[in-house]
Amino acid sequence: MKLINTAAALAAVSTLAFGISIAGAQDKPTLEDTYKDIESVYGVTPEYMKVYPKQGIAAAWALTKALEVEKGALDPKIKSLINVAVAAQIPCRYCIWLDSKFARELGATDAEIAEAVAQAGLTRHWSAILNGMQIDFDAFKAEFGGE
Repeated sequence: MKLINTAAALAAVSTLAFGISIAGAQDKPTLEDTYKDIESVYGVTPEYMKVYPKQGIAAAWALTKALEVEKGALDPKIKSLINVAVAAQIPCRYCIWLDSKFARELGATDAEIAEAVAQAGLTRHWSAILNGMQIDFDAFKAEFGGE
């Protein structure tokens, strides 16, 4: 009996999810509208966004815009500094160049960019040591008063 109820519940959830995805697809911006929105923010629709799979660019742009452009908990300059620091560790020269440009436009100094990159390097350095030496995680937390 429980299996039948579970199957019915799964069928109902699947039907609901399918209905939501169809409804969401109807609200999806057109490719042209997405490109226009990108251009309104960046002043250009970059080539990397034009070569992105057409069926996914609206969603990719919505995520990018939500995190990079719209107001959030982090100040835009801090976001750009985080992006530069991560890009330096990946490494991604495209991201380093663009996010450094954005950070400077948002008021970041060369010293702030350098410190963000150094912080990322420091974190990566100690991460390599901790993981490479297989330091016991519970013991590590205990050393710093963690639970």
